[in-house]
Amino acid sequence: MSRPREDRAGGTGSPVRPGSVARHTDDPAAGPARHFGAVHRMPGWLKIGTAVVSLLLVGVLAFGAYWAIRLQGNISKAALGAGGDKTEGALDDSRDRMQILILGSDTRDGKNAQYGTSDDATGYGHSDVMMLMDISEDNKRVSVVSFPRDLLVDTPKCTDQESKQEFPAQKNVMINAAMSEAGIGCAVDTVNKLTGLEIDHFMMADFNAVKELSNTVGGVDVCISDAVYDPDSQLRLPKGTSAVQGEQALAFLRARHAFVDGGDLGRIKAQQAFLSSLTRKLKDDGTMSNPGKMLEIADVVTKNLTIDEGLASIPTLLTVGNRLKNIDVGKVAFVAVPTVPAVSDPNRLQVAEPAASQLFAAMRKDIDLTDPTATPSPSASPDASASPSPEPTPSETATAYDKTVQPITVANGSGAPARTQEIIQALTAGGFTQLAQLAAGPVATTAVYYGAGYGDVAADVATLLGIPAAQVLPAAGVTGVQVYLGSDRVGGTPGGDAPVELPSDIVNQTAGDVVCQQANPSLIVR
Repeated sequence: MSRPREDRAGGTGSPVRPGSVARHTDDPAAGPARHFGAVHRMPGWLKIGTAVVSLLLVGVLAFGAYWAIRLQGNISKAALGAGGDKTEGALDDSRDRMQILILGSDTRDGKNAQYGTSDDATGYGHSDVMMLMDISEDNKRVSVVSFPRDLLVDTPKCTDQESKQEFPAQKNVMINAAMSEAGIGCAVDTVNKLTGLEIDHFMMADFNAVKELSNTVGGVDVCISDAVYDPDSQLRLPKGTSAVQGEQALAFLRARHAFVDGGDLGRIKAQQAFLSSLTRKLKDDGTMSNPGKMLEIADVVTKNLTIDEGLASIPTLLTVGNRLKNIDVGKVAFVAVPTVPAVSDPNRLQVAEPAASQLFAAMRKDIDLTDPTATPSPSASPDASASPSPEPTPSETATAYDKTVQPITVANGSGAPARTQEIIQALTAGGFTQLAQLAAGPVATTAVYYGAGYGDVAADVATLLGIPAAQVLPAAGVTGVQVYLGSDRVGGTPGGDAPVELPSDIVNQTAGDVVCQQANPSLIVR
């Protein structure tokens, strides 16, 4: 076995540090020992660049964290319901059909004190604005349905989710009072009861939100037929198009007397025109794709917003916003629930039948209100538009109720008066004896409407008369069962599963329409 040589010049001892080599050589040009490699110093420009990138990265992360914390901290939350039954499963906010109830509160707290005293908004306040936004599953269309605040409805039993106090169901009360005792959840449950839908989320904003949002976007264009001044809302506008913001934007949305005949329906159309104009502005200005502007808007909105727990996170709100940004403005339909003066109080409204039930049925079936004949999206699940309650089905072997005490009315809109007696005779032969007649306007399609608890009776009546199941519809304003005869019954029994019929003027406007409001003649100024 050979040993290592002891020749120090050849070197088998401990490695020599590079600095030592340079120090002990006679050649000043000699560098470190070659088997250690050269020492590389980082160029100054690279050090500076690395530091700048690091600072930028830290800044971006800190900026994102700051805004996430700030926006999240802005949000106020409340319960989605007030004790009503929930039948639908968990919602995927990024891809499922979604219904959001949008409320404008008349609260006079804090920054809103200038609009009245706390006595003007008892309890949780009233919903000055109530709109149901329905986003389709394929993100290609949106329906925005307005409910007049003077609409008389039946409210369900509601429980205040904070105090746990229970409030009994009420009949024939204004819909804007639904949340005044038991909170926003009661308004949600009331709309669910009225429409047969199951609302997924809600958003409630106060007066201040409108002012600050309109200022942030630089004003919203509105149009009116004549110069007008409304002393109640302090709205003053010249004839034609004006950009409103701040107090004037709020006055435009709150004005009750400035438009048409001074009623709530004129105000709804003005609100829809304002939202249409705002939608066009956000899309035309590229705001939806401008992160800086969107942060500014998000900050303003979230400061004045109360939403449900399921929606109360910045990522979820961004998801919903992302679903809306590419929708064609021509497929954003603004609708008002069909109404007529209430029988109990002509200064109030009640749903107009059959138009209201037709609208709610179309919504449950996820029909495109701008084109009711269009084929529903193939991506929609089979039960996506089902009513919260099971479809009424005929009794099978034995009737679970006494036919002789079931209240049934016949409303003849067929244009053939003799059809009333024919239907009454058919119902009597089928065992139904508590029958009445109602005056009715002309309609094309026959339908059977039923009130709460009468779904089985309605199904049996429809089977007896040969009316398709698709034309058996729940209706909040009906007690018992109502057979509403259309012109399709004149020539005999209609065949097939007829589609839901909608009034031709059900859509007030789309977001792509520029609509000029008609001024109330009594408030026109020269």
